[in-house]
Amino acid sequence: MLNRIIKYFLYNKLVTFLLLIGLVAWGIAVAPFGWNVNILPSDPVPVDAIPNYGENQQIVFT
Repeated sequence: MLNRIIKYFLYNKLVTFLLLIGLVAWGIAVAPFGWNVNILPSDPVPVDAIPNYGENQQIVFT
């Protein structure tokens, strides 16, 4: 299965190039940095400054 996918992308270089360009454009569009790219709409993924690594606890009253 993986060999067929690799062979497909080796023979269809235009599809591979267009897919690569699409992935790079999507990565730039959702980058959490302050990149001002007027061509693409910017929708950055929110990033927590200090992530919460505390334990999750539930209190159950019986």
